[in-house]
Amino acid sequence: MTKTNPNEIDSQPTDLSIADTGATLPPCEVAWFAALCDDDAEQLGVIDPNLLSSIEHCSTIVAAAENGGFDSILLPAGYILGIDAITFAAAISQRTARIRLLVAVRMGEMWIPQLARQLATIQHLCGGRLAINIISSDLPGQSLDSEPRYQRTLDSMSALRTLLDGHTLAASHGTVAIDADLAPPRIAVAASPCPPLYFGGLSDHAREVAAQQADVYLMWPDTIDRVAALVADLRGRAKQYGRTLRFGYRVHVIVRDTEPMARQAANHLVAALDDRVGEARRSQSLDSQSVGVNRQAQLRADASDDGYVEANLWTGIGRGRSGCGAAIVGSAAQVVDKINAYRRLGIDCFIFSGYPHLQECERFARCVLPDLRA
Repeated sequence: MTKTNPNEIDSQPTDLSIADTGATLPPCEVAWFAALCDDDAEQLGVIDPNLLSSIEHCSTIVAAAENGGFDSILLPAGYILGIDAITFAAAISQRTARIRLLVAVRMGEMWIPQLARQLATIQHLCGGRLAINIISSDLPGQSLDSEPRYQRTLDSMSALRTLLDGHTLAASHGTVAIDADLAPPRIAVAASPCPPLYFGGLSDHAREVAAQQADVYLMWPDTIDRVAALVADLRGRAKQYGRTLRFGYRVHVIVRDTEPMARQAANHLVAALDDRVGEARRSQSLDSQSVGVNRQAQLRADASDDGYVEANLWTGIGRGRSGCGAAIVGSAAQVVDKINAYRRLGIDCFIFSGYPHLQECERFARCVLPDLRA
């Protein structure tokens, strides 16, 4: 993999292909979050047994997202907390009719031929509504260095795409070892091509994996300038491999009738949070020391005393969870304007979440989604 300094992108010129505010914005994919990882609360750090992951609670969120007009629903994957994303995807495929199922899978934990069979079956069950969120994970208890872990992820994505495209997988496929050439699952041949692969990561190795194998590069919240630079960097890397990427943005949202009301809701969300509890929660994550997680921590450090690192981007949410650690906060008009600013950078996929997830999903669908569609 090509080695460069990921921080060098800050000084590179950015390609704002539709930066002209008068340009017509293309349609965007809008997704919600199904809270499979016990990540739901009225206040961060306060456990509500009624909001813990269950088939009933998470299905209600998915139904609200489908009824509200969202295009997709992210089914996240965690090792310790919550319920299994693949199993849930199979179940919810029978309770939904339109919404795309973006199911997260952890590359370090699954044998690729088995995973291909499972995903091909879900693609069959949901009638072609599957998308796949690839996570470059260690096995629990294992800690590979970044380069070999991402090499395994790259080879795993290539092998998974081969099988789900309906092609035979060769016995020696990089770090994905099998005993003999392996024919694709019959059901995958019928449902080919491979569903789109969504993938994110901020390190240099992660960016190289995305450039070679991802269909959608996912990023966590950051300032407008750094998002623009990241889009430009990934476009350039993908071009070197003769590829193009779509870009996705994963962020929380707090929308209210006015900005003061939204800020009050943000403050309420963390009002009962003991920072020691938040730190313990973040340290549970297997990716707690990743470049992306560290960048979310740096955003909090760079923010003002009230947690805002730039207009309407609030970092306080990262005090109580790992991973995606910031929220767009404001009135409906401000939230729409902020989203459209990202769209002008070339981002056409958004994965939103909010607390509690059901209520914020319904509010977003009612107050924001119509303007994004317009």
